[in-house]
Amino acid sequence: MMDWTDRHCRLFHRQITKHTWLYTEMVTTGAIIHGDLGRHLDFNQEEHPVALQLGGSEPKDLAIAAKRGEEWGYDEINLNCGCPSERVQKGAFGACLMAEPQLVADCVKAMRDAVEIDVTVKHRIGIDDVESYDFVRDFVGQIAQAGCNVFIVHARNAILKGLSPKENREIPPLKYDYAYRLKKDFPALEIIVNGGIKTIPEIDEHLSHVDGVMLGREAYHNPYLMSIFDARYYGDLSAAKSREEVLHAMLPYIESQLAQFGNDGKGLKLNSITRHMLGLTFGLVGARGFRQILSDSKKLASGNPAILLEALSLVANSKSV
Repeated sequence: MMDWTDRHCRLFHRQITKHTWLYTEMVTTGAIIHGDLGRHLDFNQEEHPVALQLGGSEPKDLAIAAKRGEEWGYDEINLNCGCPSERVQKGAFGACLMAEPQLVADCVKAMRDAVEIDVTVKHRIGIDDVESYDFVRDFVGQIAQAGCNVFIVHARNAILKGLSPKENREIPPLKYDYAYRLKKDFPALEIIVNGGIKTIPEIDEHLSHVDGVMLGREAYHNPYLMSIFDARYYGDLSAAKSREEVLHAMLPYIESQLAQFGNDGKGLKLNSITRHMLGLTFGLVGARGFRQILSDSKKLASGNPAILLEALSLVANSKSV
């Protein structure tokens, strides 16, 4: 979810669901240790509970980055062992780390020793042509011994050479049963399944086998799906915001962000926030017009958040919005 789940996206999603855990895009240890901390770690307090996802493979560096994340106020540190991109592989982290479980265990232990908050791992079920369940079982078992109790399982293999990140999300077959078997083999661990999940019935089915479900691109493209999560999965029966209420809740935030960081071509641009909201009217009549207005470069160049209201007016049957 690089370049997708930034702080603006997460604040938008928080208007739809109050309790669902939100995860940052992957941030490398180098960016945290040597870069602008505010740029890489700042988040809105409304985002809680929110997890910082790290990319790295040096235990000492990960310990430093995790500690800074904890000090910044994050609720969880998540180590990415699932990204298959060649750029990430060149940094010796992401999915290629699954070939080095002892190194991952060392990384987890270093972070666990550095912070009080949870350290979790997101990973695939295998790499390249390694199809055996035993591979991911042994990986999880070894990392669990280092103190990790939560595993987010993207139930596909990662093909490290020859497939793009997009193809890696589509071509390797999904094997949800591997995640289910992990839960049976490690009942004390929290197993969360990820990959290709799009509907409430699918989520419910997975939850009959594992402890949790992570949504990625479906949550981004169809965010209002999350509007029933609080009541269905967290027992919060307070009324969810309508799509219209979500949009109106974003207006003060957008105005304050533009006022603080500027919209003069050098600072924050309106599109930096509104691009995450294109899917708000997914499935409704008029959704295409909504997206078109929020993708109109001339309208966006005005820097006027009122274009959101213009876009919403195109959605048919506004009382159901």
